[in-house]
Amino acid sequence: MLIGPTELRALFASSLSALYGSEVPAYNTLVEVSEAVNASVLERMGAEAERLGSIERVTAERHGAIRVGTPTELGQVGRIFAACGMHPVGFYDLREADPPIPVVSTAFRPIDRAELAANPFRVFTSLLVVDDRRFFDQRTQAQLEEFLGARRLFPEELLDLADLAEKQSGLAPVDADRFLELATASFALSPEPVDRAWYDHLEAISSVAADIGGVSSTHINHLTPRVLDIDELYARMTERGIRMIDRIQGPPLTDKPAVLLRQTSFRARAEPRRFRKADGSVTTGELRVRFGEVEARGVALTPAGRALYDDRGIDAFPDTEQGLHEAGLAYYTRDAEGRLRPVVYEDFLPKSAAGIFASNLTSDGSVDAAQRAAARDAAWLQEALGRRLHDPYDLYAAEAAAAGRG
Repeated sequence: MLIGPTELRALFASSLSALYGSEVPAYNTLVEVSEAVNASVLERMGAEAERLGSIERVTAERHGAIRVGTPTELGQVGRIFAACGMHPVGFYDLREADPPIPVVSTAFRPIDRAELAANPFRVFTSLLVVDDRRFFDQRTQAQLEEFLGARRLFPEELLDLADLAEKQSGLAPVDADRFLELATASFALSPEPVDRAWYDHLEAISSVAADIGGVSSTHINHLTPRVLDIDELYARMTERGIRMIDRIQGPPLTDKPAVLLRQTSFRARAEPRRFRKADGSVTTGELRVRFGEVEARGVALTPAGRALYDDRGIDAFPDTEQGLHEAGLAYYTRDAEGRLRPVVYEDFLPKSAAGIFASNLTSDGSVDAAQRAAARDAAWLQEALGRRLHDPYDLYAAEAAAAGRG
């Protein structure tokens, strides 16, 4: 019997969670506090607490974040996640954020409602734009291309198993075990020494660029549990002495229906790393690149709703779900009794993602706005992936239509 993509995805998320908890112990505290807050909300609100997903789903829910350097690496990531029933959804250009970050991104996730309910593991995946002259001069671009072209993030055995899993919709148990072992190891923090001078050169441009192009491997940058009351979590983490970033990103707290996504994190932790100096000697130092993010999710907005949110903010929204629905601002289905059920927002906010990144950067970086921007869009990213890039609005609209919006 094959272990199918749903179970592979759940096992992969669990394996990565165990790995990240061993590498960043404060993540375990974040998960513990998230589960305690969720239990409190469930006790206080009862069934109403599960309108945006069952407590089983919310408890299991994680999103990870990784960063890669080349279209080839991005394509390989796509093959690995496809084995787990995860598809690329959305195009995010963080070069347009404030502050700008030299990456474009997508999110690999399930796209079927039943699959999301079973395990909604997502991985926000960023790709370095090495030919964007606002960040990288010609010499640095050439050095990056040489460095990135010489490294191999994923063993061929892993990619072969991923392709087999996608082809036959699962793996035999022994192959599944090997796939999970290799995939998890590929996202572990490498003990290989980091070239100090090269890393410092990139960090002066962008800390994110250094984290991608200054090391010989990739790694989980953060792993994010979901919480039902992010303001309560923020307070509880602070009470435990965990240093949080200065604010919760996304829509402010209001009495209106929860929309889109709210996020925050504890600050990046200093982690010991080995560095190779120009004379070849190896020393021990620290890097602060990994942090603990947590999220709270609301209802998905329609294009009209998103435009209103971006232009005027949450205060312009109706006070009730019925009002949101009647105005065509958010996606809803109806249950058997005809009551509105919100469609969960499964994706990301570029401004919030950039805000989280910026709050954990060790360098302000440098951008020359007078230089040429490299052209990147959803069509370019789809070609780089070699597989369909899904539009999130199409997915939400299809779900609402299939269930009947009433």
